[in-house]
Amino acid sequence: MARSRLVAGFLTVGSWTLLSRVFGFLRDVMIAAYLGAGPVTDAFFAAFSLPNMFRRFFAEGAFNFAFVPIFAKKHEAGEDAESFARDAFWGMAAVLLVFSTLAVIVMPFLIWGMVAGFAQDERFDMAVLFGRIAFPYIFFISLTALLSGMLNAVGRFTAAAAAPVLLNVVFVLALLLADRAGWNMGLTLSWSVPVAGGVQLALLWVAVRRAGFAMRFRRPRLTPDLKRLAIIAAPAVLAGGVVQINLIVGRQVASFTENAVTWLFMADRLYQLPLGVVGIAVGVVLLPELSRRLRAGDEGAGQHSFNRGLEFSLFLTLPSAVALVVIAAPIVSVLFGRGAWTAADTDATALALAVYALGLPAFVLQKVLQPLYYARHDTRRPFRYAVVSMVVNALVAIGLMPFVGFVAAALATSVAAWVMVWQLWRGSRSMGRAAQLDAQMKARIWRIVLASVIMGGVLHGLHLVMSPFLVQSGLRYVALLAMVAGGSGAYFAIGQMTGAFNLRDIRASLRRSSPS
Repeated sequence: MARSRLVAGFLTVGSWTLLSRVFGFLRDVMIAAYLGAGPVTDAFFAAFSLPNMFRRFFAEGAFNFAFVPIFAKKHEAGEDAESFARDAFWGMAAVLLVFSTLAVIVMPFLIWGMVAGFAQDERFDMAVLFGRIAFPYIFFISLTALLSGMLNAVGRFTAAAAAPVLLNVVFVLALLLADRAGWNMGLTLSWSVPVAGGVQLALLWVAVRRAGFAMRFRRPRLTPDLKRLAIIAAPAVLAGGVVQINLIVGRQVASFTENAVTWLFMADRLYQLPLGVVGIAVGVVLLPELSRRLRAGDEGAGQHSFNRGLEFSLFLTLPSAVALVVIAAPIVSVLFGRGAWTAADTDATALALAVYALGLPAFVLQKVLQPLYYARHDTRRPFRYAVVSMVVNALVAIGLMPFVGFVAAALATSVAAWVMVWQLWRGSRSMGRAAQLDAQMKARIWRIVLASVIMGGVLHGLHLVMSPFLVQSGLRYVALLAMVAGGSGAYFAIGQMTGAFNLRDIRASLRRSSPS
């Protein structure tokens, strides 16, 4: 893949992810205004997190990390990749149908296992009802993820990147209809989840057919290729499960504090913006690219792809992390501070956001480092690393809960993320040239850090100046926008002067790149 094609992939996935996050913010702003931080919101977020949790570690994570390299290899070698994909698709559909049915039946136990604190009040029964409605989303989104992996493997990123936008569009439309028609907000949000999943699957099905893959029905069967896929995916599934245990521990800690589930969810949504735009974009594009380069024995090109992914990640992630720490309070206040949302909700969410932001670079670095392993079909070591990270997360969350309350969940998540990155980096030292930093990356990394730190100082000064305007309903949006613009301008100016990046190269890459 030429440099322009690699950049095009990052930009295509990143742009659509950004659009999805924008609609996601609109959704969250509407939820905060209509419901605030209360029992209905807590119950819905707990219910929605169940299918989302399985989606993250199974569909979009472990399975695709195993599926994409095999599918890409077969496609390039002309080995009937579509037959392999059909077996995987319809086999997964059968498993998911059974799994979803069982989950709906045992939903009370799943809810208790994730948010035991809800058992003390009305939130529990609501979460069970909402969970039973929303859980079938896992069926649709898992199949969507497989089709996305096929498209990404053949260099078609647009449809796969656009699908998540539909989820939030459906949410926004449903909230508007519920407000106008007087529908129950909790039930409306819950029904929106599987509806959106069906819409996403339909979009990807059409895109895959246009890419030349018919994907006609085939009776599920266990072929040698699927056995191989299962063997490769199993450790990654376990690793993904370990990561999700970290989230469950955090929710359990939060469930014993009223409204804390909502506070953590909203903070999570905010730091997920740069994580989604950068981390997911790099992870999606980098895995098939590294798989191709390493299979061809081109260590130099593999090193280039890895380093440009790392550079792209740090270029956007470090300043984002600094900004989320320095101006967490005005961000939360301006975005959510209306309607049923209170000042206490803003303070608690801002604190959680700042703590999550400390781990943001680590979350993105994981997305860059993991493809080094999965491109080599090495899923065992990431699993072992994830187990260590899980233990650290549990010790920090449970150990600090009596002292810092619900914030222990966010702190544990960030600490565990850095432990995971350290392990991934240390393990990659034996992978040869493809996993080594090149001269350009070594020269630029400290300059990116310097530019981010200076930007943080500028943002702090702007916050002091803009504080009077941030509490005025008519001016607070302009004040926040001015702070973001001023911080961004300072970052790009310092970065250009220190050589952290070259704006001329960035503009040239944008001109050379076209969406795939």
